Amino acid sequence: MGAWWFNYDQWNPEALRALLADDVSFSCSSDSGTTDYEDFIRADLHGLEEVMAWQSDHRTNSPYPLRHNGSCLHITGGDDEVVEFSSYIFVTKIVDGRPLSLSSGTANGAARITDAGMRLTRLGIVLDTSDSVPLVQSTHRLAGQST
Repeated sequence: MGAWWFNYDQWNPEALRALLADDVSFSCSSDSGTTDYEDFIRADLHGLEEVMAWQSDHRTNSPYPLRHNGSCLHITGGDDEVVEFSSYIFVTKIVDGRPLSLSSGTANGAARITDAGMRLTRLGIVLDTSDSVPLVQSTHRLAGQST
């Protein structure tokens, strides 16, 4: 994921393309679905060409420098061919010579293990836009909690 975020921020499309499987799926939205910029961030894409076309449009219409920082990356599942993962993301841009928080969220995905290395098969981004409240007041389902 570090290579994905770095090459996305620097806009190295050839390097990004090399990290994706042909059958990749990509989604992006906010947690509320009601932001003023939802049309800019919302995506539900399938296939290498569709994903790369959206990434190109989205990145070239986003600020530079832009920095996506992935943290707490951990393996959540998988089998002999695919590994599933989750992480947080924290996004900054520069304003008045200083980093400014732009967004945070979660990234969940999967990568296929190939002879050429890992290839992303799925990446889902959910950006945090809802105001924080005590966890017991949130609509977030706690791990182990029945529905």
